[in-house]
Amino acid sequence: MNLSIAELKEAIEQLPIPVLEELMRQIQKKIASEKFMQLAERGFTEWYDPEENIY
Repeated sequence: MNLSIAELKEAIEQLPIPVLEELMRQIQKKIASEKFMQLAERGFTEWYDPEENIY
C-alpha cells in the first residue's frame, strides 16, 4: 500500500477517537522499539571484527 502523507492524514481524520488512541499507542510502541534496536546495534559495533569473520 503506497499512500501519500496527505492521503494517510485524510484517512486518519475519519477514524473515531478510540481507534486513534489505539493507533497512537501502536505507533509509539513501534517508534520505541526501533529506537531501542538502534541503540542496541551501536553496542555491538565493538564486537565486529572482519578478521575474525572466518565462518
